[in-house]
Amino acid sequence: MNPLVDWVVGMTQLELSSFPTSDPEDLYNVSELKALIEDFSELTGIEVQVNYAKTGPRAATLLEEGDKTPADIFFAQDPGGLGAVDALLTELPDDVLNAVPEWARDPESRWVGTSGRARVIVYNTDELTEADLPDSIEDFVKPEWKGRIGWPPTNSSLHAMITGMRQEWGEDRTRAWLEGIVANEPKVYEKNTPTVKAAGAGEISVGFVNHYYLHRFIAEEGESFAARNYYTRAADPGSVVLVAGAGMLDASDNKDAAAQFIKFLLSASGQQFFAAKTYEFPLNDNAKPNNLLPAIGDITKPSIDLGDLTDLQGTQDLLREVGALP
Repeated sequence: MNPLVDWVVGMTQLELSSFPTSDPEDLYNVSELKALIEDFSELTGIEVQVNYAKTGPRAATLLEEGDKTPADIFFAQDPGGLGAVDALLTELPDDVLNAVPEWARDPESRWVGTSGRARVIVYNTDELTEADLPDSIEDFVKPEWKGRIGWPPTNSSLHAMITGMRQEWGEDRTRAWLEGIVANEPKVYEKNTPTVKAAGAGEISVGFVNHYYLHRFIAEEGESFAARNYYTRAADPGSVVLVAGAGMLDASDNKDAAAQFIKFLLSASGQQFFAAKTYEFPLNDNAKPNNLLPAIGDITKPSIDLGDLTDLQGTQDLLREVGALP
């Protein structure tokens, strides 16, 4: 048994607010996540009731419910979603926090990352090699990229990256980058999946996405799928590693059981789910990383504090001001 987890005996019911839905864009297949939760229940005797919804709407519901919420845990797809309900969360135990690197947890100890999700440039391999790509995402504003870029401007992970860009570069430099991208007439896609598909088909040369979508296509279509991921050589927001994560509601009456569930997600077996099933980066060093991915320590990550990626509204306002959003 993994020493990270101290199991309890008895029957408790946890309520989990979680982001997977029936949308095929969602990283976590609901049936696979149910199997993971059933493993936890079988080991501990703790039943888990899950309310599935997109992170943004679920965070809004939690804020409406306030201290009357029935939820014990909020499991969200990005730090912005967790930060939106930060005031409703309580400090996590040290053994939960210490299961992951310091960069992957809330500076105020109210949530912890459960898996890593790197931002990448997906590129068409029939047209480009990594050597053809600039060191920094900032250089995609140059005129040679006009009409060759794809992005999903409504995507929450892109918004999180741009929020980190505002933190790292400041408002003026971020605005200038966005204006340059818009001036380069990027092709607009609804989500990450069609952006990666377009890169593989040669509709675009490059796209701004999360790393794991490419691996879905390769798993389904084989190594001949004509796109690959590029992790920027510069330590800039283009290669920030975001996290999905979980926090415990302060109003919960089941805090011990809630902490056990989060420990389970961070145990070697829980982390193996994220590495093997979803192509994410495990955050517990005891879990075996997916051999299709680079070592997370080899990614040139910027010094962005994930706990500060809360002003998503400011990012959305900026995207509207530059014409990227209606």
